[in-house]
Amino acid sequence: MEAALYGPGGFYVRPVGPGPAGHFRTSVHASALYAGAVARLLGWVDERLGHPDRLDLVDVGAGRGELLAGVLGALEPGTAARVRPYAVERAAAPQGLDPRILWVAEPPRGVTGLLFANEWLDNVPLEIAEDGRYVLVAPDGTESGGGPLEGEDLAWLERWWPDPGRAEIGRPRDEAWASAVAGLERGLAVAVDYAHTRAARPPFGTLTGFRAGREVPPVPDGSCDVTAHVALDACAGPGAVLLSQREALTALGVSGGRPPLALARTDPAAYVRALAGAGEAAELTARGGLGDFGWLVQPVGIPAWRP
Repeated sequence: MEAALYGPGGFYVRPVGPGPAGHFRTSVHASALYAGAVARLLGWVDERLGHPDRLDLVDVGAGRGELLAGVLGALEPGTAARVRPYAVERAAAPQGLDPRILWVAEPPRGVTGLLFANEWLDNVPLEIAEDGRYVLVAPDGTESGGGPLEGEDLAWLERWWPDPGRAEIGRPRDEAWASAVAGLERGLAVAVDYAHTRAARPPFGTLTGFRAGREVPPVPDGSCDVTAHVALDACAGPGAVLLSQREALTALGVSGGRPPLALARTDPAAYVRALAGAGEAAELTARGGLGDFGWLVQPVGIPAWRP
C-alpha cells in the first residue's frame, strides 16, 4: 500500500495526470459550501484564540490545494491576511498554486489555529489481518496467508477490533493522527473520513480501490487509489468529539432546505442560485452518502467545538 500510493510512480505522487480529483469525488470537490463551512470553523477557532496576529491553517492530505484556496477565498480580507496556510502533501506542488500557501511534506510543528485533514487517514497505509494472521498482497492483488499477528498489532486488534474474521489494523492511522495533532500548540484538529466505530466494525473489512470515478479491486500496483475506512474512535485523543458530517455541517450553516418560493417571484436569479446551493448542501449532508462521513474534532488548549 505504501509503495502503490507513495512510492516511485505511486498513485498520489506521480507528476502527471489530474490528481485525486480526477478519480474520486470528495466533499471539497462537491461544493464550495464545504470550504465555506471550514472557513466558519476557522473563525470559531480564531475567536477562541483571541484573534492572534498569525492564524495557522493546516490542510493535511491537501491534494492540489483546492480546500485551502476555497477557504482563503471565503474569509474576510482582514482575517485572510492573518492566515498562514500550509498544504501537507507528499506530491509536488501544482502549477499556479496561490503563493500564500506553504507546501510541505509533513505536518508542521508549533501551529496555532486549525489543522484539518479531509480524507487523509484512509490513505495512511495499514496491515490487513484475517483469522489471526497477516494477509500478504502481491502487486497483482493476489492475497495469501502470512504469519501470526503479534506485538502492538495484536494488542490493537484485541482492544479496537476484537471480533474474529477480517480486519484492518488501524494502529498506523492512530500514530499518524497523534503525530499531526502533536504539532498543534493551541487550536483545533479535525479529521474527516469514511469511518466506523468499535460497536459496528465491518465484518469483512473495507479495503477497496478507486480509478476514474469507479470502484475497482484494490490492486497495489500504483494504477488506482487503495483505501480503507478509518477507526476514528481509536484515533481520538483526550477531549475529542465524534460527529457525523451531517451534524457538523448543519451546525456550520450548511442547509439543504429549499429557498422560499416567494424569492422566485421577487428575484428569480437569486432563487436559482439558492436552489443550486440547497442541492449542493443536500449532497454534502445526505444520509447514506457524504453526510455519513465521520468527523473527529480534537481540541488542544481551547474548549471543544460542539454543534
